Amino acid sequence: QLQLVESGGGLVQPGGSLTLSCASSRFTLDYYAIGWFRQAPGKEREGVSCISSSGGGTNYASSVKGRFTVSRDNANNTVYLKMNSLKPEDTAVYYCAADPLRLLVCVMSPSEYDTWGQGTQVTVSS
Repeated sequence: QLQLVESGGGLVQPGGSLTLSCASSRFTLDYYAIGWFRQAPGKEREGVSCISSSGGGTNYASSVKGRFTVSRDNANNTVYLKMNSLKPEDTAVYYCAADPLRLLVCVMSPSEYDTWGQGTQVTVSS
């Protein structure tokens, strides 16, 4: 069974940067689109970004476009979310999730993803 593990969260000042990682130790991620989602206290889970299994298709929420970059390293079985110019409103638990067999495109609807990591906390505060 595919299992995903997020890492890289932490406390950062406004304007700072973090890079989140999503890894699978047992199964290849080659055939999965990977989505990044976040959930702040009292709010619904929202899509942040995603990348297709080929790496050729990406999407970003309007709130993070130009600040966040999603990428994948299939050789190391890891997907990254590079977050720059972080704002207090980016504070949330960030999750990665896998959507099988989306080669060229990806979507940011949580219902399309069937395997989820446990999340990593990102806190942006001075």
